[in-house]
Amino acid sequence: MYTFDSRVRFSEINHHKGVLDLTSIVNYYQDCSTFQSEDLNIGFDYLQSKNRVWLLSSWQVEIKKPVLLGDYITIGTWPYNFNGCYGYRNFIMKDQEGVVLNVANSIWVYVDTLTGRPTRVPEDSGYKLETPYPMEYANRKIKLPDDMNNHPTFPVVKSNIDSYNHVNNGQYIKMAEEFLPEDFKVSAFRVEYKKQAVLADIILPRTSRDKNLYTVALCDTKEKPYAIIEFTES
Repeated sequence: MYTFDSRVRFSEINHHKGVLDLTSIVNYYQDCSTFQSEDLNIGFDYLQSKNRVWLLSSWQVEIKKPVLLGDYITIGTWPYNFNGCYGYRNFIMKDQEGVVLNVANSIWVYVDTLTGRPTRVPEDSGYKLETPYPMEYANRKIKLPDDMNNHPTFPVVKSNIDSYNHVNNGQYIKMAEEFLPEDFKVSAFRVEYKKQAVLADIILPRTSRDKNLYTVALCDTKEKPYAIIEFTES
C-alpha cells in the first residue's frame, strides 16, 4: 500500500457540520493515487507521452468515523485488479492510532487520448497488485429512480475544470452535496460517471429521496446524466 500523511485543514471541512467534507475525502484519495503514480514514474508526463489517460468510472465510499479539523490522518491506496481496459483501486484513510475513518473502492478506465476510446491496460502496468479491501462491493452502475425532481440549471465554470479540460471528478460530488437536506447524515456514497462535462456546458440537476437514499443526477438539458451520485444516510 502506498501512503502519505496529512492534517485536516480549515478549508477542507463542512462548516455546517464541522467535519471533513465529502469532496475533500475524494480529493485526498485522488492525490494519493497521483502521488503513487508520480513516484513510480508512470504519472501525468508518462501518460501524456503514451497518449493515455486514466478516467474515473465510479466511486464507492464508506464513512466509518467523522474526520475533524486538525486531525492527523494517513491516506493509503493500492490497485487490486486489472481487467481489459479497467483498473480497480482501493483507498483508505486512518487516524494516528490506525483506526479506519473511511474506505473506498474505485473503478478506472484506461483511455487512448488520440481515439478517445478505452484500450487494454498493458501487462506491465507498473503497479503491484494487492489484496482487495474486505468490504461489500456495490455495482458500479446506479439505477435512477423513476420519479425525480428537476431543479434550476447552472453552467460549468472554470473552477470546475481539471487539467484534462473537463469537470473534475470531485466537483460533481460538490455540486450534488448542494441538494442534500440539512439534516441528512451521509454514511456512504456512490458515484457513477457517465460522460464528461466541459466548460460552459449546462447542468440540469435532478433529485429523488427514498427512505435513507438520496439520489442526485447531474444531467445535460436533455436529461442525460453526466454523473449520478447516490448518498446513503446513517
